[in-house]
Amino acid sequence: MGKVNITIDGCKMEVEDNLTVLEAAKQAGIEIPTLCYLKNINQIGACRICLVEVEGARGLQASCSYPVSEGMVVHTNTPTVREARKATLELILSNHKKNCLSCSRNTDCELQALAQKMNVGDVIYEGTHEDEKIDDLSTSIVRDNSKCILCRRCVAVCKNVQSVGAIEVINRGFKSKVAPAYDRPLKDSNCVNCGQCVAVCPVGALTIKYDIDRIWEALADNDKYVVVQTAPAVRAALGEEFGLPIGTAVTGKMAAALKRLGFNKVFDTDTGADFTIMEEGTEFITRLTENKNLPLITSCSPGWVKFAEHNFPELLDNLSTAKSPMSMFGALIKTYFAEKEGIDPSKIFSVAVMPCTAKKFECERPEMDASGYRDVDAVITTVELAKMIKEAGINFEMLPEEQFDDPAGEATGAGVIFGTSGGVMEAAIRTVVEVLEGKEIPQVEYEEVRGIDGVKEAELTVAGKNVKIAVVSGLKNARNLMEKVRNKEVDYQFIEVMACPGGCIMGGGQPRKVLKERKGIDVRGLRKGALYSEDKRLPLRKSHKNPYVQKVYKEFLGEPNKGKAHELFHTHYTER
Repeated sequence: MGKVNITIDGCKMEVEDNLTVLEAAKQAGIEIPTLCYLKNINQIGACRICLVEVEGARGLQASCSYPVSEGMVVHTNTPTVREARKATLELILSNHKKNCLSCSRNTDCELQALAQKMNVGDVIYEGTHEDEKIDDLSTSIVRDNSKCILCRRCVAVCKNVQSVGAIEVINRGFKSKVAPAYDRPLKDSNCVNCGQCVAVCPVGALTIKYDIDRIWEALADNDKYVVVQTAPAVRAALGEEFGLPIGTAVTGKMAAALKRLGFNKVFDTDTGADFTIMEEGTEFITRLTENKNLPLITSCSPGWVKFAEHNFPELLDNLSTAKSPMSMFGALIKTYFAEKEGIDPSKIFSVAVMPCTAKKFECERPEMDASGYRDVDAVITTVELAKMIKEAGINFEMLPEEQFDDPAGEATGAGVIFGTSGGVMEAAIRTVVEVLEGKEIPQVEYEEVRGIDGVKEAELTVAGKNVKIAVVSGLKNARNLMEKVRNKEVDYQFIEVMACPGGCIMGGGQPRKVLKERKGIDVRGLRKGALYSEDKRLPLRKSHKNPYVQKVYKEFLGEPNKGKAHELFHTHYTER
């Protein structure tokens, strides 16, 4: 990498020669507006909002894709540049549905923010305003193409980051739009419901499918006993919706808020994660001992499971049959908890708060009803919970720290770290190592599986056996690794896969991160740090040490992965 000398708005500077004008301007403290740009994902200059003047070049240039060169002179704030950007924005707005007040992205819309920043008021152009039918047939995501600005961010993320390719720009000219092949509904495509498209959409063209009204209805029904469980990643991001710093764990305030919303019981999905480790860990030990169906591949991430069903059906026998913590805990609520509390399970309405839009799909999978009842009746995301808290007029910052309800018992730190890439693997290792060694192991933290890399590999020696493991997040990374597994190019015994880059902390149902990351904030690192900090301060950090888990196996389930435990906690997958 070399250096070049350039001048931006009169500021002479030396920069790396692999930068774009947009990146160089940022180093000079100059903020060029963007709309379609996503660093390293979508740098195609499609929206034309980031235009600048480059001396010697013909016409205005899109700074997000224009490379710097020696002696370059750039102007970012001339009358010509400002007028061109404003005209471009007005043209985009002319064809955009303007129901801002009732849009779910109101105050969190990048188009709206740009209009304010660039002082665009009345739009003089008349767009086509073609009526587009809203596609709300997916369990997780709603598409409204009347709000789409064709920035192609969603297409780039779906194709380049997740390698799913469920959506693309179809048709030509004024009839161009983003849609699945043959303009089918999203539910009829190979979409895995991960919601990464929702996370990057700058407007309200792709949004979470809300289940808020169903929850309010259940809470108002005196004939229902409404319980809620919250995933570990939710506590690491919920506070952002109320102005708290990124990386603030709000576990106690979240529990307090849920109680004030009217839930009969407020539980922690981390307890379900401890059960998952017992089941998945036992399954791994069995497979390792028998040298059968290895590598064992985790199945907690429903986006990954559906991706595997579409793309790697020959590896489905390698996936762990253990359900996710959400579904395991849901099954336990409708059985053990109902029996202990003397509640008719048909009266229980079980809600899960998840960071993941794909959990809505998992909730409705037909296999998730081994108890005779749906494991979970409804899933809402972190964003939806924040909306409910605001709608109820609860001052989140003023809430005291409260505990989750009994009899769910105390979850361990192993359950907490399920929310980040590497967490499931580390939680499993903590238990599997002790079981195989047959003794207490002082080591709790395994740095080998931590970090931000999309693929992490390690080799451990356990009870005299060499165990090769891998941790992967993001479905493109998963595809590349699974192709190596399929072709027998690698030899692992245990693989953790999470659909979302960075794991559940970056799920499609979490507060949006694009604008924060654009400011140089390490959202992933801060949220991950919140979970590891909570793990570190908990007295119990290994799932098999959880006394509540031990009690339930003794009183109700029997042995892990056998009998009632297998019936309630394990499932199967379907080639698609």
